[in-house]
Amino acid sequence: MGDHKDDHKDQPLRVGAAVRRRRRALQLTLAVVAGRSGLSVPFLSQIENDRARPSRTSLEKVADALRTTAVELLAAADPACSVDVVRAEPEPAAEPRVRSLVRGHHQMHASEFTGDHDAGREFQYRNDQLMYVADGAVEIEAEGRAYRLGRGDTLYLTGGVRHRWRATVSDTRVVVVAVAEHVEAVQNRSR
Repeated sequence: MGDHKDDHKDQPLRVGAAVRRRRRALQLTLAVVAGRSGLSVPFLSQIENDRARPSRTSLEKVADALRTTAVELLAAADPACSVDVVRAEPEPAAEPRVRSLVRGHHQMHASEFTGDHDAGREFQYRNDQLMYVADGAVEIEAEGRAYRLGRGDTLYLTGGVRHRWRATVSDTRVVVVAVAEHVEAVQNRSR
């Protein structure tokens, strides 16, 4: 098996999901892509489900049919399985700041907010999110109601809920975990 690094760089890429995302974005059927690429519908289906690894030539035919390039499809591919550790910062920051806890293009996003930030700014996320107070205290205004959260408290907000928040204690740390904006997680919501 060889040495496995604790990074996802050497994992095989799953290009199937990227192919499917691109095809759906263009609102094309497998049959149309098959016609344009000269590849069969069953083979394209296997590629999309990652049951077949396309050769570079096949991937280029698929990319041409999807009006993109093999390089772009590979760039948008998901790591087959990834484990990525984001280490704590050595020193807590003196000034307010945001730190991303998830690197790369994934289905979830997470950030750590340290200190205060613009309390006047209103947020509205497309998908659901969870706020966890790791330290300090915050005041959150959502749907016309105010919520006070202390260390260890959690608030869940469904997608589309407008909210704003502020730290009420210095050295406050809040972790926000959300379903990434590019994911269609919520169905039938009026735009």
